[in-house]
Amino acid sequence: MRQKTVGILFLALCSLLVSCDWEGWESGSGYKSFDYNLQGSWVTNDPDSIYSGALEITFDRITITGYGESQTVVPWGNDAERPFRTFIKGVALKAYSEEGHIYIENAGIVQAGIPYVYWLNDAPYSYERIEFLTFDFGGRQETLRKQ
Repeated sequence: MRQKTVGILFLALCSLLVSCDWEGWESGSGYKSFDYNLQGSWVTNDPDSIYSGALEITFDRITITGYGESQTVVPWGNDAERPFRTFIKGVALKAYSEEGHIYIENAGIVQAGIPYVYWLNDAPYSYERIEFLTFDFGGRQETLRKQ
């Protein structure tokens, strides 16, 4: 009798877990997340760049800091070149990567994918592995280095 009750409870629990609608789960396509190589802290690689900022990428979130409006050189500056200019800064936003693009949910709407190139620079005769992310914003390249 006891085994039967435990078995029924186990089946009920399994049924409940299968029927739950998990946040981030999309039917048929699996959970949307960042590629493992992209997860971590990224900072502007060029210290002399007119724009500076950082990305903190976790399993399914991205936090953008820096890249403020005040960094655009006025009056000849082109704000379309400012990286991540239309996104909320300093808040962990839902996001994921897929086929060379980063998709970020901003104000409840998943924005058009931002193309990126992930690449490595393995220093010869060294164990140092340097990882980079390169984006194109308004015709201007922005490269970030993993910390």
